[in-house]
Amino acid sequence: MTPVFANSLINADPGLFIWTAVVFLGFILVLGRYAWKPLLASLQQREQNIRESLDAAEKAMIRAEQIGKANEEALREVEQLAQRLRREAVEEAEKIRADRIDKAKQEADELIEKAKQTIEQEKKRAMTELRNEVADLAIKSASMILDNELDADKNKKLVDLYIANLSKN
Repeated sequence: MTPVFANSLINADPGLFIWTAVVFLGFILVLGRYAWKPLLASLQQREQNIRESLDAAEKAMIRAEQIGKANEEALREVEQLAQRLRREAVEEAEKIRADRIDKAKQEADELIEKAKQTIEQEKKRAMTELRNEVADLAIKSASMILDNELDADKNKKLVDLYIANLSKN
């Protein structure tokens, strides 16, 4: 038994070949006239949509990069502003501290000066009182000497008594 199909593959039938070629060409013509153009148009439309999507994505990517750069720049500016404000606050605090120190020194100097003036006044008053007391004692001593017309021994005793009175006062 020989297979039926094995014979037909090896033997070439010219009629079948011509009819196959005619049907194939007819199919290609019908396909080219009615189906090929819509398929190409659909593929071109799809290609166009893909291009537009890629362009839009690229534009979005560029825009995102620009926004990212703008955000980074804004962040740098904010950081610089914060550092400047912090520096200004520290400088202001230092200035206030220095002003307070200067004011305290000035007040201390004024108090010291007032104390010196008070001490000087008290010293002058004490000296005046001392002079007045010494003058009074000298006058009393002189009057005692004149009243008693004393001899040298009595004068010596009177001077010793005067000196002893001075050390008690």
